[in-house]
Amino acid sequence: MDKQLAKKAGIRFGIGVILVMLLLFLPAGTLRYAGGWRFLFVLFVPMAAMGLILLKKDPALLEKRLDTKEKQNTQKLVVLLSLIMFLAGFILAGLDFRFDWVQLPRFVSRIAAGIFLVGYAMYAEVMRENTYLSRTVGVQEGQKVVDTGLYGIIRHPMYTATILMFTMIPLILGSLAALPVFLLYPAIIVRRIGNEEQVLKKELPGYDAYLKKVKYRLFPKIW
Repeated sequence: MDKQLAKKAGIRFGIGVILVMLLLFLPAGTLRYAGGWRFLFVLFVPMAAMGLILLKKDPALLEKRLDTKEKQNTQKLVVLLSLIMFLAGFILAGLDFRFDWVQLPRFVSRIAAGIFLVGYAMYAEVMRENTYLSRTVGVQEGQKVVDTGLYGIIRHPMYTATILMFTMIPLILGSLAALPVFLLYPAIIVRRIGNEEQVLKKELPGYDAYLKKVKYRLFPKIW
């Protein structure tokens, strides 16, 4: 086991847990926020399990997933917009719980948590299929076009999974007030995809042929 990589991943994981807790429970004014704890569970338990599996079976992919430094200006903007969305959405959800603005029934939170986990399973399958799956946009040495499995149906299954997951977050948190903020995510992803495909067409051999083979980007028969 790569101890340095394990330490790096562990620190990132711990910081992530602390930040999300602060962003949810401080605005909520209490730790007795069931939706907040449910979200922490469905987000970080699978994340920890996935990290341990990658650390053992594919440390190179884990290393790539920890690299968040974008080189493209368009992607830097996308990252900034995503960060603002998450900050605003989490804080708004916590305030919604504190002041009881538009709280949803608990069964909605539970159903949304189940859908979130389905998205997580899809995300894990994408990582199994594509060992070139970096957090940043660019072409790696020796990279080849992946056109099997989910990639044979849609061109960006990872983004489909994250749209499914992230639009469920306000519902898991029980906050209808935060829902419009998280519904901005698909628009952010559409901007990311446009730039990403330009880069891949220019730098990845065979990607033009792949675009002709697989027509839909995120959802079959839709887009």
